Amino acid sequence: MSALPWLHPDRVALLENALQERILILDGGMGTMLQGHQLDETGFRGERFVHGHDSHHSHDHPGSCDLKGNNDLLTLTKPDIIRGVHEAYLEAGADLVETNTFNSTRISQADYHLEHLAYELNREGAKLARAACDAYTAKNPAKPRFVIGVLGPTSRTASLSPDVNDPGFRNVTFEELVANYTESTNGLIDGGADIIMVETIFDTLNAKAALFAISELFRERGARLPVMISGTITDRSGRTLSGQTAEAFYYSVKHIRPLSVGLNCALGAADLRPHVQTLSNIAECFISTHPNAGLPNAFGEYDETPAQMASVIGGFARDGLLNMVGGCCGTTPAHIKAIAEAVSTCTPRAISTESAQAA
Repeated sequence: MSALPWLHPDRVALLENALQERILILDGGMGTMLQGHQLDETGFRGERFVHGHDSHHSHDHPGSCDLKGNNDLLTLTKPDIIRGVHEAYLEAGADLVETNTFNSTRISQADYHLEHLAYELNREGAKLARAACDAYTAKNPAKPRFVIGVLGPTSRTASLSPDVNDPGFRNVTFEELVANYTESTNGLIDGGADIIMVETIFDTLNAKAALFAISELFRERGARLPVMISGTITDRSGRTLSGQTAEAFYYSVKHIRPLSVGLNCALGAADLRPHVQTLSNIAECFISTHPNAGLPNAFGEYDETPAQMASVIGGFARDGLLNMVGGCCGTTPAHIKAIAEAVSTCTPRAISTESAQAA
């Protein structure tokens, strides 16, 4: 894959220069921000699905299936809200904005009977983020902004059985995952993403399906984008759901020669630190992290303040562990602004020029 030319060589050059100069800032939680709008079923449906019918397609959408909670659908039904979230994070100092496409695969959209929207959700999600980033880059060309096209883990796992009584059973195949990820990545590329990120990886086999799909798609297109990989340590055992340590996870995915490897979600920054340290010690690429705002409380909410989170992450940065940092669940533009200020005077983690160019 590394023999292929870059799809957007100018943007990649800007990104690589920025990574050499400073710690870059990722955005924060999308769901956290959307919850603040308190949209009801009508709000999620918008005009397009108002009568349970998608006029853009021949598919009827069953009116009996609620669409509330399908945050990715807001890309189509409430694009102004999604663009507003992107802009709030850019205003807070984010260099890189993630598309609102975490669940924009056929597998995940099947929960809402909206599988046929997968490609469109990714394309339009990337377009919204692209427009916001371009507007902020135009305001300050010295601080270029970049679109990360997000591929989430899907709601299924290829390594584990969903049935405790039948450990050999799987509810998804590798081939199904590859097909899902290929369609979604096509949409992200067509919408203008600068980077593809496979994130919140709890099952490395799912991630391998995504990385295989991405590699094959780049080969078909004859050009590539930088790829970010971000796993999730699901509890204090220090392992992913499919049983890997951070070190094992890195060695499972390093063959793709990613731009970065990192960890996000599940834990707060303090609990994530030893695992980020492990990756920093061994990775021949950049390191990213976007932790939650602490661990969820009894109500499933996140209590860590911007100052608390920034204080911990400032320690990461001073110790030379980071190249890119942002926030996941529970984080807001206030968290991102505080994190950006905390790391602004810190030198980015050094990697060899040879490794960076191989990404």
